[in-house]
Amino acid sequence: MEFGVGAILEGKVTGITKFGAFVSLPEGKSGLVHISEIAYTYVNDVKEHLKEGQEVKVKVIGIDDNNRVNLSIKKAQDPPPRPAGGAPRQGGSRPGGGRPVGFSGPRKSAEPVTFEDKLKQFMASSDSKLSELHMNEKRNSRRGGRK
Repeated sequence: MEFGVGAILEGKVTGITKFGAFVSLPEGKSGLVHISEIAYTYVNDVKEHLKEGQEVKVKVIGIDDNNRVNLSIKKAQDPPPRPAGGAPRQGGSRPGGGRPVGFSGPRKSAEPVTFEDKLKQFMASSDSKLSELHMNEKRNSRRGGRK
């Protein structure tokens, strides 16, 4: 049985680490469920959600060039229902129209919409920070370094 991205399989947890859990799959294969793919809620400790030997239903979400299989437990399940009341409040009683006090981030209309836009924004920010870091390192090395 050859499986690919999107396949939902049964597996058994064979190992737990601080960043996720390893799951044995059919045909002697195994994959990793990253900590962010374990549950729809925040996961602080993998051991609070999974135990070695536990049977789990997983979805294959990726296979890299080295044939490492990336898995998700939460995507193999239906998402939890939204709380009653529908959409989050707009406006609210906070000053600034629902935004936390002191929040100076961009407004919704200024945020990137597509993944590519978000990636471009991240890369520009990252390049700027790296450039600043390199300039500070050069400045410190000219002064004889830190002691």
